Amino acid sequence: MFRLPLTVSPAPGLRTGALALPLVLASTLVLVACGQSGAQSAGAGGPPPAPQVGVVTVQPGNVGLVTELPGRLEASRIAEVRARVAGILQKRVFKEGSDVKSGQKLFQIDDAPYRAAVAQAQASLAQAEASLAQSRALAERYAPLVAQNAVSKQDYDNAVAARLAGEANVAAAKAAVTVAQINLGYASVTAPIAGRIGRTLVTEGALVGQGTPTQLALIQQIDPLYVNFTQSAADALKLRAQMASGKYQSAGANAAKISVVLEDGSTYGHAGKLLFADLSVDPTSGQVTLRAEVPNPEHALLPGLYVRVRLQQAQADNAVLLPQQAVTRSVTGDTVLVVGEGGKLAPRPVKLGPSQGDEWVVLDGLKAGEQVMVDGFQKLPRVKPGDPVIVQPVPWSAPGTAPAKAPEASDKSAAPATKS
Repeated sequence: MFRLPLTVSPAPGLRTGALALPLVLASTLVLVACGQSGAQSAGAGGPPPAPQVGVVTVQPGNVGLVTELPGRLEASRIAEVRARVAGILQKRVFKEGSDVKSGQKLFQIDDAPYRAAVAQAQASLAQAEASLAQSRALAERYAPLVAQNAVSKQDYDNAVAARLAGEANVAAAKAAVTVAQINLGYASVTAPIAGRIGRTLVTEGALVGQGTPTQLALIQQIDPLYVNFTQSAADALKLRAQMASGKYQSAGANAAKISVVLEDGSTYGHAGKLLFADLSVDPTSGQVTLRAEVPNPEHALLPGLYVRVRLQQAQADNAVLLPQQAVTRSVTGDTVLVVGEGGKLAPRPVKLGPSQGDEWVVLDGLKAGEQVMVDGFQKLPRVKPGDPVIVQPVPWSAPGTAPAKAPEASDKSAAPATKS
């Protein structure tokens, strides 16, 4: 603070010290007030600092064009467990909702009638074999005698025919034994495929298989799962035309891979593969049906679940992915704000491809290394048309990621020291 010399002449009758002190204090207050007013005027007259805006750096590359389509999961194999013979259901030997192996025993039907049928068929076989042995021995005995005219030719022919009939009877009896044994085996109901079995549809003690095969349970194989989804025929034809014109390239081996997006928006951890695309278009909906196979080793997915399928069908060369908020769309075209030298903002027209989630595929209009404004539009000052807008670019971080670190203030921007 500067000191100003003051000379005060005392009035007659007053003491010099008593008059000097109030005058000095008043002068000091006036000088301090003037200093503060001058500092405020200097600060208000300076230009405001450039606003910080979030930017991304352009990095062109090959961008896969991913199509997201609705689909529904279904089991890769489904088998109905049915009673193939009639009888009383005696026992269930599995846990409902568990995984079963192919050939595993599931139910037991009363097999007493079928055991008796096997025994009867075996007895009939033994009788047929005994009759065949007798017919064969008679034919063998008549063979040398007919040459000596000891027996008539008719008797010999009858013996040979009896032997052949006996052989046929034995074959029929063997088949009857096989059928009886098969029916006996059907009394023990087994799993036709491996998979997860549901609830029991028939209780113990019920009569099953009488007239028609009774369904007892359902087995579904859920590893892997199939996902059936559809695509608009118009979109498929447009994509093929763009690939034929050279605008897009075929995705190659990656075209067979798909990813599954669940109802909560999360992406399933295992990638699937495309199995086939239908050769015809559904005339009622104008859709083409596609099917993919998805591994499900943890059994986290269930048949009937609604999902969305992401399928890469082509790729754009030398393209750029930009957040959708960076692009301004209007009837005159699509533009972005590019940060140039000195932090000057300039609009740039761009050519957009399809969207990829919350990003746009930019096919043309940007060069590698350029900075595109993504965030901070509300910070831009209002200026006259044609006047430059100066900003301070900082790296932009997507929501949910670590925010970009703001640059520290330089020494030039620090407040000057107060002179004492």
